[in-house]
Amino acid sequence: MAKIRLTKEFRFEMAHALWNYDGLCKNLHGHSYILNVTVIGEPIGDENNPKLGMVMDFGDLKTIVNEEIVDKLDHAVVLSSNAPSEQLLALPQMGERHEIVDYQPTCENMLIDFAERIKKRLPQNIELFSLKLNETATSYAEWFASDN
Repeated sequence: MAKIRLTKEFRFEMAHALWNYDGLCKNLHGHSYILNVTVIGEPIGDENNPKLGMVMDFGDLKTIVNEEIVDKLDHAVVLSSNAPSEQLLALPQMGERHEIVDYQPTCENMLIDFAERIKKRLPQNIELFSLKLNETATSYAEWFASDN
């Protein structure tokens, strides 16, 4: 049977700062991220399956990515656990949505984290093929299963 790739696009707003960085991104700033998630598998051939002809229901992929990534990061501040962030996050109202991660929150490192989160939730017969994360309109990073 033929393998087919499915891609779903997700959009979220997120702020971050790069601790101990030597450029402008050391300052707290935000991006309008675009995440493309591509999975690969064979379309379901079981005539009795309500998902007949689908590799995976787009709605199921949406649920996974929203629960693992978008719902946690949209309109959040993401900082490395190495950064002394207690005072910043203690600001009334402004520090309520935040994620402290154990890595520098670069586009590249976020993709590695996202790949692990998504792979754990995919159905047995579906593989994560690739991720593409646009940080700006002209800058993005990509993760491919074949490289890892």
